[in-house]
Parts: sequence; C-alpha cells; structure tokens
Amino acid sequence: MNKTLVVVGAGPGLGMGVARAFGRRGFRVGLIARTQSRLDALVAELAGLGVSAAGFAADIRDRAALAAAMDAARDALGPVDVLEYSPSPSGPITTAVRSTVESVTAQFELNVAGAVTAVGKVLPDMRARGAGTLLLTTGVSSTIPAPFLANVGAAMAGLRNWAHALHAELRPEGIHVATVTIASGVVPGGGEADPDAIGARYYRLYRQPDRVEEVIGDLDAFRALVAEHAAGHDGRPGTATA
Repeated sequence: MNKTLVVVGAGPGLGMGVARAFGRRGFRVGLIARTQSRLDALVAELAGLGVSAAGFAADIRDRAALAAAMDAARDALGPVDVLEYSPSPSGPITTAVRSTVESVTAQFELNVAGAVTAVGKVLPDMRARGAGTLLLTTGVSSTIPAPFLANVGAAMAGLRNWAHALHAELRPEGIHVATVTIASGVVPGGGEADPDAIGARYYRLYRQPDRVEEVIGDLDAFRALVAEHAAGHDGRPGTATA
C-alpha cells in the first residue's frame, strides 16, 4: 500500500525537492500552501513524473484554515505517514534590539504555531498506528544566534527545541520526529544545495528513525558571517537561510 507525504509550506524549491524525493519512491503527495493556482502547477509537475498528488490552499498563519487543509489532505490521500513542515520565510525580520512583540509573534505564528497545528492533525493517527514521521524544517538561526535574524531565530529555536522534545517523547511509540536545519540557500544545480539533493537528504533521514537532526550546509560559514557582522562589516545573510 502506498504511503502519504504531506508538505506544509510547499513551494518550487525545497518543498518540491522533498515531494519529488518521496513521490518517486511511491508516496502519494499532498501539498499545502497559500495560493491554489501555484499548487495546481506543482501538482501538474508531479503528475508529469507519475506521482499522485493534490494541493490544498491555506494560509499557514490561519490555524483554522491550516487544520481544514490538513483534514482535506487526509480525506483525499489517506492517513499521513510523513509530515514535512517548511513554510517559506515571510513577515518582518528584526534585529535583537529592534524586536517587538509583534515581530516575534509573527514568526512564532508561522514557524511554531503552524507546526503545532499541523502536527496536531496527524499525530492521533500516527499514535494509533504506532508509526509515522514528522520532519520539521528550521533555518540556521535556530542553532546559531544572529543579531540580524533575532526574531526569526527566537521562533526557529523554539521549533527546534519542541521537535527534539517530541522525538524523545514519541520515539518509544514508534514515531520518528526530526529537524532539518537548512544552513545554505536552495539553489537548482547547486550541488548539495540543489532541491533534489536536499529532498534526498530528507528521505534518508526518514529512513533513519533514531536520528533527530540533519544539517544541510556549513554552520561554520554562518558563524563567520555573524562574527563579520558583529565586527561592523556588511553581514546580512546571503547564502544561508534564516
């Protein structure tokens, strides 16, 4: 029986790299993102590869809409075996000093509340089956504090911490939870940064249920960028994701 992958925050880069990696291995694929017309184009691309897929429009920050999209995906494709959460970066990005309740809340709604909502929709089925995988994507600021990404880092670090706690709590039940920390751009034809190369890393992580984290990119390069910024140079991130 084919399994089902749902990608929350699907886009033409990372999300489709993951969708292709799993779809080519027999998974049905559900895509959730804000715009139905873009989803339709992505679904058509997957269909051209022989992948059974469907798209469900929802604003990830709208928790009711996201929950409804998750329900629709389950109704159309069956219980979710693998959830991949990777919303596209959006909202204000503020330095540590300039962070406000509003700027931090916007990032928590996207990166943490959205993930909690999506996981909450699939976890009951997974626990009932004693099987399932949750792959939660964070940016490099989840592990390396960066003043120029302070509000994003606060949310990303919260998501990473929660994911690691979920891994510890759910592993005895047969449920695999892991984070993927993206410390590079997502660049077609860019070697390990190519969407399909990244998708393959997600699939390998799925096949390693004891692993809690995968890092894609060069953490030391980002540390150097942060140090350069602190020294007063132009250090806004270029190749690394938030």
